[in-house]
Amino acid sequence: MTGTRRKLTTIFSADVQDYTRLMRTDEEGTLDTLKKYRDAMTRLIEIHGGRVVNTWGDGLIAEFVSVVEAVRAALDVQNELAGYNADRPGDTRMLFRIGINLGDVIAEGDDIYGDGVNVAARLQASASAGGIVISNTVYDQVRNKVAVGFEYLGLLPVKNIEGGVLGYAVRIGEDRARPARQEHFSAKSASDDKNVDPNTGSDVAPKWRNYGVFGVISAGILAINLLSWNGEFWAPWPILAIATVSALSWIRTTRHVDQVLAALAILGLALICINLLSWRGTFWAAWPLLGMAVLGSIRWFTRRRAEP
Repeated sequence: MTGTRRKLTTIFSADVQDYTRLMRTDEEGTLDTLKKYRDAMTRLIEIHGGRVVNTWGDGLIAEFVSVVEAVRAALDVQNELAGYNADRPGDTRMLFRIGINLGDVIAEGDDIYGDGVNVAARLQASASAGGIVISNTVYDQVRNKVAVGFEYLGLLPVKNIEGGVLGYAVRIGEDRARPARQEHFSAKSASDDKNVDPNTGSDVAPKWRNYGVFGVISAGILAINLLSWNGEFWAPWPILAIATVSALSWIRTTRHVDQVLAALAILGLALICINLLSWRGTFWAAWPLLGMAVLGSIRWFTRRRAEP
């Protein structure tokens, strides 16, 4: 199609909570307030390098090249509008909900379409009045770059997206932007929530069952060694191999540790165990451990310098 292309962009979707009620109470006053608030929002979006794509009714869609700037713009918007609302009676305050998604969209002229936009709109609908909800693709990019907290919301159902989308609420303050919890966002029951990994959204129970299998196998190997004892304790070798593989498998499924540093630590412990199990009076593991320590130090300092 002429003039149509696909691109990866950050979509910012906003609308007014209880807009129908506000219009019913004071139509002209609500429209004046909406214009003032939306002008402020547009100014802050442009300051952060964004572009307003479209407005309709009480809604607004914008896009950003930078994911971090999109979240910073949303924070500035909510903070500035909170200042405006502070001077208004409670029932006349105009509170926006904001959703942000990083996704692939179809661009046609100045407009954008597609699932990436739909996801941003669904996230916005899941936010509380005055709140911000982001997708996991946004969270992955900003969690170490924006000085705010995040609250895991679980899987949010999105039309045409099988399995839904993982969402996170941005914690602006204790009194505002505290979206409703998982119960009305996810098809999973409360009893299932404990099995969901808050970083990946996947069921963690199968992983622990796998580690349990490794434990059973290790116990079986030890039992075989003892029951067929001929003076040689060979079981530590396969058990060490199983433990090393299990530990390396675990670090691939978690985001709570630096995977490279954790892998170096696990391999270092494995080398020490091999050295001790095959002890001939020489601690030869010190040399590869020294090399690993140098690599680990380079990795640590490189990451520190990359942090904002």
